Amino acid sequence: MTPALMPATRKTRAHTAAPADEESSALSPSLRALAYERFREQILDGRLRAGQFVSQRELVKLLDVPLGAVREMIPRLEAARMLITVPKRGLQIAHIDLKLIRNAFQVRAMIEREAVAHYIRNVSDGELEAEEKKHQAVLKRAQSGKLDPDLDRDAMAIDWALHDRMVDAMGNEILSEIYRANSLHVRMIRLDAQQVRPQRVVPAMQEHLRFIELLKSRDEAGALKAMQEHVEQSRQRVLNAMLRNEPV
Repeated sequence: MTPALMPATRKTRAHTAAPADEESSALSPSLRALAYERFREQILDGRLRAGQFVSQRELVKLLDVPLGAVREMIPRLEAARMLITVPKRGLQIAHIDLKLIRNAFQVRAMIEREAVAHYIRNVSDGELEAEEKKHQAVLKRAQSGKLDPDLDRDAMAIDWALHDRMVDAMGNEILSEIYRANSLHVRMIRLDAQQVRPQRVVPAMQEHLRFIELLKSRDEAGALKAMQEHVEQSRQRVLNAMLRNEPV
């Protein structure tokens, strides 16, 4: 009887070797990066919400990546305070509270202060003129009074693209990584404060246009002050929206 079982044993071992190869592939840097980027997209699109519980298996399905890639992504998200492992319940997306808002906007302000000082000394006039035109086009759409379902999404993309560009222009990969992780918090906070969305486009674009004008005139002190005020106004809009939501 024993010899008859040996081929089955070999077959079983051969069969179990395949997942190991698959797991090795899942742990490749490209798959880890893909998992993280798709998680980021889920947050930005509002499909993963603050405080939501999610399992590893659900993330595999949602992100369309192997389980190994999800497992490798989790420590990175935990280190960035985007995920919390809750015993017997699974993974929880960061819960938004006043402490998180304070911390996230404080980190943002610190990094962007350095980014603005570098950017204003190095950015070309042509790049600033292109940024100005993009912001003016969005502001015009916002002030038209027409129904525009894509306005908020387009405004957010242009808004954050300028911030990301300034930080990346420093050429410091460590700061860019910290900023990207923190900006997920900030963007999730803004998405969670639903009342902010209809009223934020016009003031945000106007603040950016004033800032771009200061960049064009190479007024470093004025640009730094304007960016600090812009970040503070953004924080205040979120806080006001959240406080209006609090039960009396």
